[in-house]
Amino acid sequence: MSYVIEMLNIRKEFPGIVANDNITLQVKQGEIHALLGENGAGKSTLMNVLFGLYQPEKGEIKVRGESVKITDPNVANRLGIGMVHQHFMLVDTFTVTENIILGSEPRKKGTVDIKKAEKEVERLSQLYGLRVDPKAKIRDISVGMQQRVEILKTLYRGAEILIFDEPTAVLTPQEIKELIEIMRVLIREGKSIILITHKLKEIMQVCDRCTVIRKGEGIGTVNVPDTNPNELASLMVGREVTFSTEKQPAQPKEVTLAIQDLNVKDARHVDMVKGLNLKVNAGEIVGLAGVDGNGQSELIEAITGLRKVDSGEVMLNGKSITNLTPRKVTEAGISHIPQDRHRFGLVLDFPIGENMVLQTYHHEPFSKKGVLRYKEIYNKAKALIEEYDVRTPSVYTKARALSGGNQQKAIIGREVDRSPDLIIAAQPTRGLDVGAIEFIHKKLIEERDKGRAVLLLSFELDEIMNLSDRIAVMFGGSIVAEVKPEDTTEQELGLLMAGSKQQKAGGQ
Repeated sequence: MSYVIEMLNIRKEFPGIVANDNITLQVKQGEIHALLGENGAGKSTLMNVLFGLYQPEKGEIKVRGESVKITDPNVANRLGIGMVHQHFMLVDTFTVTENIILGSEPRKKGTVDIKKAEKEVERLSQLYGLRVDPKAKIRDISVGMQQRVEILKTLYRGAEILIFDEPTAVLTPQEIKELIEIMRVLIREGKSIILITHKLKEIMQVCDRCTVIRKGEGIGTVNVPDTNPNELASLMVGREVTFSTEKQPAQPKEVTLAIQDLNVKDARHVDMVKGLNLKVNAGEIVGLAGVDGNGQSELIEAITGLRKVDSGEVMLNGKSITNLTPRKVTEAGISHIPQDRHRFGLVLDFPIGENMVLQTYHHEPFSKKGVLRYKEIYNKAKALIEEYDVRTPSVYTKARALSGGNQQKAIIGREVDRSPDLIIAAQPTRGLDVGAIEFIHKKLIEERDKGRAVLLLSFELDEIMNLSDRIAVMFGGSIVAEVKPEDTTEQELGLLMAGSKQQKAGGQ
């Protein structure tokens, strides 16, 4: 059997942790090969070894049958290996072309030949069906388009083997469909793809084979047509996983959150929330469904004090919290699991232990007379980290060193532990594996059963259908329908989200 990539018995250590322990990965020419594992299992580390960002302590790497030493990403590029990172490496103020050629600019008489570069970017864009405008500025294009720029960057450098690191974590369902089609085109053109993921649906849809890693160790490789999501989930987490969320019918009580005639503009002064009305009662989960860009993010930011309200009112337990500062909103009884964990959820260069008290550090027992009490802070952090299974070498490890999923679990632990009246959960399981998703869903239902109100924003329709007691559909900045999950289907919900079928809206 001829393999295009062989990673044989790879071991990678960091202080206090073995990230990869004797892992073998063999990728065939022209296949899409999934690398599956829980958050923090060592998937990204293994691929960073292949891309030359890390050097392994032990093991051998072969490219097209020849043993190689990949000492840095330039060596990887020369060997035809390209990597599309989970967090994009793009310069906001540069154009698409300037980002793609950065570091390998074509020159003409000593200056950068931007015209030639734009033509080449246009050619590659057409060839692979990427439809990217070479002259557009990165800051002006969508997240899905930015990902295409990252793909073009690797193709421009001649990549034959592409590594995709959690490529669908930040994409809408429509963008995910388009990405899957792009991957199929790349394979038809003779490329090979390694897909780091924990989304079982995508593996079943697009991959040929799958290698599973659990807690840094290789569990084995399976042919995707010969397996199923349940088997993959068991291999990944080492136990049976339930995909449907078990819950008793909701017992809604008094109104916790009431939004009346809300109007909110975005950063460009465009109306994004228009005359919106919504109620969330104690003891229920209200799912906010909608295609990304219909005002959901602006609504959440307006409730939590991150964005100014133009007009209308946000009431919590009968009191107005309209245009209060984020600190005052928090103190009023709202917990916020933010959509962008890096911008709004964590201070990445603080230890994870200190991140666990970001909302409460100014209260006793964590501070006294304005002085922080670190023993109390770290004791609390240890308890939360254990309860929420946040995998970190220690409480003193910087937040940025944790995997995305473990960062998310830390935020959820911090926010839920405060016993708020209202939990706003925006994309709470983005980037999480099935085991962690199951755990978070249980926690949100537990909070509902304790009488908390939960407002859930998710672009995953099955998550909205599974968790919500009531679904409010947002389109064009307004709530256009309210439905019960048991009375609707994903198809009907999709139509409502596209604005093609409107029902009477309004909180109940």
